[in-house]
Amino acid sequence: MHPNTRFLLTAAMDVDPDKEDLFNEVYDSEHIPELLRVPGVLAVHRLVAVPLEMSIGGQTRSVVAEGEPKYSAVYELENAQVPASAAWAAAVEAGRWPAQVRPYTRNRRHTLRAVMR
Repeated sequence: MHPNTRFLLTAAMDVDPDKEDLFNEVYDSEHIPELLRVPGVLAVHRLVAVPLEMSIGGQTRSVVAEGEPKYSAVYELENAQVPASAAWAAAVEAGRWPAQVRPYTRNRRHTLRAVMR
């Protein structure tokens, strides 16, 4: 984690299966680079859900998070105001994301968490 990270914004969502290739290509080649230019965005990490087996109470169990989106991105932020900034607003409307990708996403969840140090 970047030493100046004070908040983590998580954006999670599902995408229509026939748009997954486009979703991943645009996220990596356009969306993340645009958001990394926003003042106060320190790093971005993309994640995809995978099956989870873990030991709980001495037994190995499958853990299923019902309804959780398949894809997530974690944005490391300097302050909580970054996602409401004009620069952020411009970045999320840039490129192919708003017209060619966003309409095919669903089950969107956004959370902001303060880093405890």
